[in-house]
Amino acid sequence: MSLLAMFEPFLKARPVGVMARCAIERLLDPQRLDALFERVAEKQYTHELLFSTLAELMGEVVLDWQPSVHAAYQARKKDMPVSCTAVYNKLAGMELPILEELVRDSYQQAEPVVRKLRASDPSWLSGYDVRVIDGNHLSATEHRLDVLRRTWAAPLPGKALAVYDQSKRLICDVFLTADGHAQERSLFDRVLPTVRPKQLWIADRNFCTLGLMFSIARTGAFFVIRQHGQLTGRLSGRRRQVGLTETGTVYEQPLVVTDPDSGEEWTVRRITVELKTPTRDGDTEIHILTNLPAKVTAPAVAELYRQRWKIEHVFFDIDRTLHAEITSLGHPPAALFGLCVAFVAYNAVSLMMSAMEKEHGRSKVREDVSPYYLTLEIRQSWDGIEVTIAPAAWSRIRDQSPQQFATTLRKIARHMDLARYQKHQRGPKRRPPPKTQYKNGGHVSTARLLAEQKAR
Repeated sequence: MSLLAMFEPFLKARPVGVMARCAIERLLDPQRLDALFERVAEKQYTHELLFSTLAELMGEVVLDWQPSVHAAYQARKKDMPVSCTAVYNKLAGMELPILEELVRDSYQQAEPVVRKLRASDPSWLSGYDVRVIDGNHLSATEHRLDVLRRTWAAPLPGKALAVYDQSKRLICDVFLTADGHAQERSLFDRVLPTVRPKQLWIADRNFCTLGLMFSIARTGAFFVIRQHGQLTGRLSGRRRQVGLTETGTVYEQPLVVTDPDSGEEWTVRRITVELKTPTRDGDTEIHILTNLPAKVTAPAVAELYRQRWKIEHVFFDIDRTLHAEITSLGHPPAALFGLCVAFVAYNAVSLMMSAMEKEHGRSKVREDVSPYYLTLEIRQSWDGIEVTIAPAAWSRIRDQSPQQFATTLRKIARHMDLARYQKHQRGPKRRPPPKTQYKNGGHVSTARLLAEQKAR
């Protein structure tokens, strides 16, 4: 029987569900994940509970098929070799390097498929491999742990730095800390070994340190980073007006900075944008530092920085469509595990979108398809696909080459009717009318208010 024939009952009614399950199975291959665990783990070990089983349980929660890890465990309790307490203990002790490697592995599996689909976006700057880095601060968890029941303060389970491959539209790396009070800068030393020549790193002002900029430049890479107010330097020459952008007037002036380690002086380009509209923080101008060559114009640099909002949009999509921050998991490693599985799920969805764009057109998919309705179909079909499709089908999916898997995704995408996933753009937000009654609370009868309105 052909592979797609196994999915026949779902291809017409739930093609997105089939595609999502194929992508998730591909990126969360149990054998590969267990091998990853054995390779990276230093303290933890496998006895009866496999890492792949934990990833599967967490995936069901992140995809919102199950409301909690406990519910996911309960649903397959008869097949589990351990108690629920053992599951939570394993999650609480999860080593962060394993979770980081989980995200990297998903990128390594997805990136060749995107290339075979020929679905990469043009680079924002021709000739450069663009990376966007930003921090993700997990929301406060519930006060379930004994140590948290004695405080009213919000318990923070940690932070993550995520790196976004712009052309492939995939999260390619993540760096984690369990300390919710730690600064993002404390993770920079772990980011630097991943920098490669001819890459262009774009970041906000939290990443503006002399050490980071000098290290990127010495690697043969480039940066576009908003200047932090605490970064010191000496302005050289005069400030020249060099152009206009959608957001304001652009100026350029050299800035001389000093390497804190060697004392070496170095001149970078300082691009200033006088904004037409102040930022939400009230800033009327922003300064952007870069070591890109002069042939990359100052307005082009300003536009590159403006595009960094794309990674914030990634975080927004993850937050809106996935259950990424599981507040019932108080132990930081467990909460960060949920976030990393959400990053893997995002890469799976991005892989789906690449296949859809090849079949239906890039602009049509990006402008008209709603991630909400895609996610809704995935949730509605997940249980049926789980029960109906034989395990052998998933083994065949996992064993396909990148080219074969790209072809499979495109064949599934052909069954999609994009009208079912139509995005509905809302109009401009209207200012709410003034509330004149019950300023300090109280209650009203909606039926009476409607009756009074009808009587007028």
